[in-house]
Amino acid sequence: MRWLNGMVTNNIRDLAPGRGVYAFLLNPQGRILGDMVVYNLGEKLVVETDRSQVEKILATFDHYIIMDDVEVADISTEQIALGLSGPKSRAVLNAAGIEVPELQPLQVITPQCKCDCGCVECTVVRGEDAQHESYEIWLAPQDVYKTWQALLAAGATAVGSEALEMQRIVAGVPLCGIDIRERDLPQETEQMRALNFNKGCYVGQEIVERIRSRGNVHRKFSGFLLEGAAVIAAAAKITSDKKEVGEVTSVATVPTPSGDRTVVLGYIRREVGLPGREVTIGTAKATVVRLPLESVVLGQVEDSEHHSVAH
Repeated sequence: MRWLNGMVTNNIRDLAPGRGVYAFLLNPQGRILGDMVVYNLGEKLVVETDRSQVEKILATFDHYIIMDDVEVADISTEQIALGLSGPKSRAVLNAAGIEVPELQPLQVITPQCKCDCGCVECTVVRGEDAQHESYEIWLAPQDVYKTWQALLAAGATAVGSEALEMQRIVAGVPLCGIDIRERDLPQETEQMRALNFNKGCYVGQEIVERIRSRGNVHRKFSGFLLEGAAVIAAAAKITSDKKEVGEVTSVATVPTPSGDRTVVLGYIRREVGLPGREVTIGTAKATVVRLPLESVVLGQVEDSEHHSVAH
């Protein structure tokens, strides 16, 4: 734990068993190399990240293992995650025979599995968002199909990657490689939950602390609501008074009772990015809005009671 605590931006040293925490991995210049959730499973730490980041994160970890008694391994071929979200997701898990008590965000348990899915053993993780219940089930590849079928039989509805991407954007969750790039600084992303200012030294910590002591960065991650269902390209420029003030990183068209609306994630200069401020994205008019975006689209993304998805 001491070694990983010196690698990432959040407090791993004091992470309780069965709990997780969100963190960034930085380069020495304080730029973001990747993001992850680190879980303390007692005898080991598990780092969960997007598959696109695995190679870079493993290479960075290996680079910094010098005299430490640390072993890092890629276990993505040994375990697969099934996701379940919605207000009845825990009831679906229990109905499928995976008995899960009420959990705190990023809490991990190994439940007693009493389903017919063939699971020898699985791990259940509560999602980070305390307001919107979600879970991941970690299990061996050979157990995925039967578990998926058990969840469907218990009342879950299968959804695909397009629905997940829409849900992510409306929730205002940045995706590393898309919304978080290597040129971005941690404070620019507005993901302050990834930073701990009392944990001591880690790679890139000097830059993060310097930003905190000297004041805010010049731009910030924000949400935008367009008038109607405009076609906006990723990387489109955001302008105000004919001056470029930001850029788009993610776009989704969301159904609402009043028709489709286009919602956008991106970066904008801090002095311009005040909620309610009108800007132009491409040729379309847009309004800066607080994240998450669901309040402005009336929560229409999650119009079913629970979802089951494969990762």
